Amino acid sequence: MRVILMTGKGGVGKTSVAAATGLRCAELGYKTLVLSTDPAHSLADSFDLELGHDPKPIRENLWGAELDALRELEGNWGAVKRYITQVLQARGLDGVQAEELAILPGMDEIFALVRMKRHYDEQEFDVLIIDSAPTGTALRLLSLPEVGGWYMRRFYRPFQNMSVALRPLVEPIFRPIAGFSLPDREVMDAPYEFYEQIEALEKVLTDNGQTSVRLVMNPEKMVIKESLRAHAYLSLYNVSTDMVVANRIIPDSVTDPFFLRWKEQQQGYRQEIHDNFRPLPIKEVPLYSEEMCGLAALDRLKETLFGDEDPSQVYYKETTLRVLQQEAGAYSLELYLPGIPKDQIDLSKSGDELNVRIGNHRRNLVLPQALATMQPVGAKMEDDYLKIRFAAA
Repeated sequence: MRVILMTGKGGVGKTSVAAATGLRCAELGYKTLVLSTDPAHSLADSFDLELGHDPKPIRENLWGAELDALRELEGNWGAVKRYITQVLQARGLDGVQAEELAILPGMDEIFALVRMKRHYDEQEFDVLIIDSAPTGTALRLLSLPEVGGWYMRRFYRPFQNMSVALRPLVEPIFRPIAGFSLPDREVMDAPYEFYEQIEALEKVLTDNGQTSVRLVMNPEKMVIKESLRAHAYLSLYNVSTDMVVANRIIPDSVTDPFFLRWKEQQQGYRQEIHDNFRPLPIKEVPLYSEEMCGLAALDRLKETLFGDEDPSQVYYKETTLRVLQQEAGAYSLELYLPGIPKDQIDLSKSGDELNVRIGNHRRNLVLPQALATMQPVGAKMEDDYLKIRFAAA
């Protein structure tokens, strides 16, 4: 299955691009699902059709769906939700409040990953296009397999085993005092089962022959800056970007003096996009005189974007992580971090893990065996790669 994730700053038109990409894939005969994982869904508005949690036919070979976190919650997290509700009610909250608070922050992001994994396992579609949340939320989504794995290995698994073993001994004393029971095995197993699904999905997300991200942006300073950071953070999580879409460019045919200054600024930003994202392929989309709403408008966008091309192809394969052997038994670990100055990167090593932090984004790299017993002895930025040299301690 080909997986394409569309992301970008809120309001840049990523939903329209995702919908148009789906139309072209379906036109070529691929069974295609466009799935919105953005909590503020707009995919149905883009197609100008009613969509729900389950895939709904839109056109031949094309289906659309909008993730319903509550439906996923009941189907995958029911035991945990019921237990949290029981605890909250024991602490004095009424039923409605307890039910609402049982939905933990960030659960919709986890369910988006689980939904992606389910479609991948079922192999019902040839192409899965994810209309993702705006950049920041999408990055949290893609970092969950890495970050979640760290917490599961270090904290949850030991606590889970201890809790299950002690429950029969502590429960007779605990329940009369607290007013609720300790979590049983079903409740304790659910988070780890979630993690196992997400961990399996990580292999799909980091396979650049199968999965890639497409960054949608407007030729504006703030949008370009956020997209550059997103590109670097995606590389940090070993997720490949294969295309940039520069959207809403004022056409040359617009000669009204009101737009003159705006066009001049856009010209400079267009060049900046090409300079900063090279060698990624960049597609430019004009600012249309109508809103991109409905199948007729999306068909025009589809033609502008792809013409006779197959949008399911991998337009560019990024190598975001590589290990090279050097002289005298030393190694170099190289991370592709485009546009990130070295002084914004913090490195530390603990055991067989290398911690890489850029701002509030962190990745814990489990090092290959050849590097785990070595120590980092130097790092430099070169050609957008952070090159970390390892040598024997």
